[in-house]
Amino acid sequence: MGHDRSNSVGEQAFIHPDPVMDAALDWFFRLQGEPGNRDLAARFEAWRVADPSHQKAFEAVGEAWELPEAEEVARNIAEQISGAEVPEPANVVPLRRPRRAILPWLGAAAAAILLAIGVQQYPALRIQWEADYITDAGVQREVALPDGSKVILNTDTAIAVDFEGTKRSVRLLKGEAYFDVVHNPSRPFDVTAAFSQVEVKGTAFSVHRDDDEDAVALERGHVEVTSLGDPSEKVDLEPGQAITASASDISTVRSIDGAVAFAWLKGQVVFQDQSFKSVLHDLQRYYGHAVVRTGSAFDDVKVNGRYRLDDPELAIRSLATTVGASVTRLPGGILILR
Repeated sequence: MGHDRSNSVGEQAFIHPDPVMDAALDWFFRLQGEPGNRDLAARFEAWRVADPSHQKAFEAVGEAWELPEAEEVARNIAEQISGAEVPEPANVVPLRRPRRAILPWLGAAAAAILLAIGVQQYPALRIQWEADYITDAGVQREVALPDGSKVILNTDTAIAVDFEGTKRSVRLLKGEAYFDVVHNPSRPFDVTAAFSQVEVKGTAFSVHRDDDEDAVALERGHVEVTSLGDPSEKVDLEPGQAITASASDISTVRSIDGAVAFAWLKGQVVFQDQSFKSVLHDLQRYYGHAVVRTGSAFDDVKVNGRYRLDDPELAIRSLATTVGASVTRLPGGILILR
């Protein structure tokens, strides 16, 4: 069956990576929207009995939607999308007793909650096409480069390399990577991220690319960081220093604790006086499923901790406990914090 779940903002379709779950989600929302459509009901019944996994997936969707946390997320998103008043919820709308009152905002909320609680957009084909090396969430990988240098890819990371001729160039397409570069004065080594380019001749450093900024941290050697927006803006780093680069500028140089900045290389992540929101964002990179906050009450609470990366869900639950947040687990590993 075709997929027609879109939002009112950009008419962007979404698809669950599991085709059976995606079909179950599609059936659930279409049946809610057209409760009197006998032809639709008949086609759904044929799909449901065709395979035991279909019934199981559909039941999982219904159970998730019945949770008050899921409805709270949906209502909040619907309000943000439309800016309109939404009716008082009926918690979940049972298929046997549909409530037409929610129909005006169900379509937008459905599409939005699918995105918000972990339903992915169509695969990022551009990155897949461009990347020479890539890691999934929760996976790290060491790669030997043609010149003898090595790069360690952190979770959910992709790079493209160019070593033709005298070039030694790497593009960080997403995520975070640690580079241990072989010294070669005649062949500078450069790493380009979203907002910056790092040039070295022989050194060890990491680059983390996010939506809003690049973060460069130097363990040993020397690097020069150049703003892609303004190539005349350059910053030199010495061991134990770091900067961030955004679309507008490069930050001032700050000192770092290498045991903290490079802890992920040893399978750990360490936070010191960072906001709950930023720590959760970082841990989610290792988890691989969506983590949804139903409010912002804990966002600015400062937290400290050292967590193992081999069990990111436990780390997220431990983090939530430190600020007094509760955690609800939905089918597919989705976590809702409230």
